[in-house]
Amino acid sequence: MRVGFFVTCLVDAMRPRIGFAAIKLLEAAGCEVVVPEQQTCCGQPGYNSGDRKSAEALALKFLAEFEAFDYVVVPSGSCGGMVHVHYPDLLKDDPAMLARITALSKRTYELTDFLVNVAKLKQVPGTFKGTLTYHDSCSGLRELDVYKQPRALLATMPGVEIKEMVESTTCCGFGGTFSVKYGELSTRMADNKCQHIAATHAGAIVGGDLGCLLNIEGRLRRTGDHATQVLHVAEVLSGLDKEDLP
Repeated sequence: MRVGFFVTCLVDAMRPRIGFAAIKLLEAAGCEVVVPEQQTCCGQPGYNSGDRKSAEALALKFLAEFEAFDYVVVPSGSCGGMVHVHYPDLLKDDPAMLARITALSKRTYELTDFLVNVAKLKQVPGTFKGTLTYHDSCSGLRELDVYKQPRALLATMPGVEIKEMVESTTCCGFGGTFSVKYGELSTRMADNKCQHIAATHAGAIVGGDLGCLLNIEGRLRRTGDHATQVLHVAEVLSGLDKEDLP
């Protein structure tokens, strides 16, 4: 399978090792992975703020860069949801483009969903020993039905013990521009999430969206928790070490 990998803005700018970890997993599943060099943003920030024109331009750019691949894989439920659910809405007034973007959106998968349901990966290359709890991001859960997939992959790792937190599927308060517009409410939601994490006594909080993880980690550190690891699921599953980075 020839897979186009969409890195996402946040991964590229804030934690590139997630991208390398995801590629390691895709290659372990037997995929030929290509990373188009001119890729940028999926357009979600503009779309959520009402700027449909810029979001549409980015949707068309994404189509041009990724249409030739068998599948597109994204290490983010948020960006994956944008492509899968909202791109067809953006191009609904252009029948020819709508048909093309709809076909591409159906071949676009969040990373763990792809590994479980398309690539059928049975054994992950990483090793991890310890307890962790999982946060389900809003877009991945509600737009892409991603819930069982990351847990199924983590369950294949002998050293992992998953401790489910209360309200794992409740928003962490990030929500992209939501956290900027409604800072006090966002902070309260993040505090609730941090309290639920602490109650599990897990050594790590794991998730599939870097936006959520940055929000959670920021609040953990500001409230004095410097011990809990905050990891993207790709980092755990791949076992990516610093020496693996180019």
